[in-house]
Amino acid sequence: MPQMRYVILKLEQQLQFVEMPSSYAYQLTALNQRLHKELDKLTADHVPQLPRVIAECDDLELVGAAHTLIPGLDYINGLEQTFAGIQEKSYPLISLLTEIRALQAQLEQWYEEESEA
Repeated sequence: MPQMRYVILKLEQQLQFVEMPSSYAYQLTALNQRLHKELDKLTADHVPQLPRVIAECDDLELVGAAHTLIPGLDYINGLEQTFAGIQEKSYPLISLLTEIRALQAQLEQWYEEESEA
């Protein structure tokens, strides 16, 4: 079984738990920090709120049904759709989308290789 790492994100009072391959969790954290750094520069009318990474851990056991694990690729796919939908006219949004899509492609390849193994 592959080694997984868990990225915990928070938006206001809501927590999200994203399960990532260990070797890619740091990339999600770095991407999240970069997106937050650039979010205020967007000039679109509807800029989505983005949760902040608050922690990473090697082991996670969720108790109860209040929270679920989000597979890393599902999270990145949703993030890509969110940012692709922004109607930005001034800021070079394509650079952020490129970073998101690069991680998306890496995860797709990782999941494909894992399914073949």
